[in-house]
Amino acid sequence: MARAFFAEIVRQAKQRSLMSSEHFSVDGTMVEAWASQKSFRPKQKKRDEDEPTEGGRNRKVGFRGQQRRNGTPESVTDPEGRLWRKSRTAEAKLSYLGHVLGENRHGPIVNVRVRKVYGRAEREAAVEVAREIPGGTRRATLAADRGYDAREFVEQLEELKVTPHVAQNVSGGRRSAADGRTTQHEGSWVSQRRRKLVDEFFGWAKGVAGLRKVKLRGRKKVGWLFTLAAAAYNPVRMRNLMAATA
Repeated sequence: MARAFFAEIVRQAKQRSLMSSEHFSVDGTMVEAWASQKSFRPKQKKRDEDEPTEGGRNRKVGFRGQQRRNGTPESVTDPEGRLWRKSRTAEAKLSYLGHVLGENRHGPIVNVRVRKVYGRAEREAAVEVAREIPGGTRRATLAADRGYDAREFVEQLEELKVTPHVAQNVSGGRRSAADGRTTQHEGSWVSQRRRKLVDEFFGWAKGVAGLRKVKLRGRKKVGWLFTLAAAAYNPVRMRNLMAATA
């Protein structure tokens, strides 16, 4: 039902010419799961004598000196939540990844996905939403940050007849997969500036729609809330656009 509601809002945005069919951006954001760090435990069954005897549900748990990674351990509160961190210096938190396809001209959200955390989740979700880009008379462009600068991703977009406007990642002597001729084109520069409209949705969703830390468990329920947030954001964007052109 949330996806049907979202699709109807997108249809109305197209009907009012508030959305192009050519220029888009893709990005992802961390959505913190409704589970504490203490709930992240090894999957194997423990003996009764291994359980802490003090503290009850709010038991004392120390992770000092331990390496906690996704795989064997999981959260007993929300098993689909996975450890993720925004940067190498940030704290890893049990999370999901929310992905969006945004339109570059006015900023409405065109498509959404919520996935479990894993290394290629962002790029795979980006390919999925690229397949569903509304057909237009011209070849579409898709802007993305340097985290999407991977040869496989660029090649997949080319197969879909979507021009990748991906920021080049050349840190540490790395060779970029993005075509230099494309990245030097003025259209790519414009796409890189406009893709930051997606960040406005992320800020709104976390500050207004309660997606900084969800109060639901499981990918399907988190996906429902994320989709509903996008459906609610678009009319806010449309209202402002129509007021500006009135």
